Amino acid sequence: MSKAVDLKHEQQVTLARPRLNYCFAARFFFFAMDCVTGKKTTLSKAKLIESFASVPYRAWEGVQYVELSKKYNRAATVSKGQSIIDWGRWAQDNEYGHLLVLHEKMTIDHVRDAWYLIWPVRGLMLLKYRIISFLLARISLKAAWIFNAQFEDHAEHVYAQAVVDHPEWELQGLGNAPLTRTLYPQAQNWADVFRAISLDERNHRNESFRLAGKSECIC
Repeated sequence: MSKAVDLKHEQQVTLARPRLNYCFAARFFFFAMDCVTGKKTTLSKAKLIESFASVPYRAWEGVQYVELSKKYNRAATVSKGQSIIDWGRWAQDNEYGHLLVLHEKMTIDHVRDAWYLIWPVRGLMLLKYRIISFLLARISLKAAWIFNAQFEDHAEHVYAQAVVDHPEWELQGLGNAPLTRTLYPQAQNWADVFRAISLDERNHRNESFRLAGKSECIC
């Protein structure tokens, strides 16, 4: 995050705001994840969330390139499609940054990956999610954006609540975490890092709604 914000205040804004009325597919997805990982938010569970998080953006990018190859002579279509691709790539990088930050935190804390992060298990889950994301993006980009907004709203609340559940993070400095310091220079401790990640997810949520032409943005 480049602009200084009151991270504690924004965390409270998130916690005070009810979650969206998720669609059945989103509710089932979150339920299934809780069945695998448990309801409590752990660093391993957050890693799994971030493993899923970048998948929809790649699906949108693929759809846009197909569209642009067909309508390359239409300036308005090209401009809109390129803006979606550019933002999707930024969002992918941002989500991947979250994954690296989580790995850095687990390395510092000497926490091992949970069983469901072992590649054969995680790979199978990701394969299923990729298929769903690519099919949804091809059937209806608007529906794909709304579904992603719900996913990001869930992630925003998960990270905000995780700070509440781990008060020790308030006293834990970043220590030897060069990547985290680079990505979140405003953060004074690990609680601030997770507050900032929560705000990143809010940004993704809002942009997904904007793309879908919806008005449920929280600025």
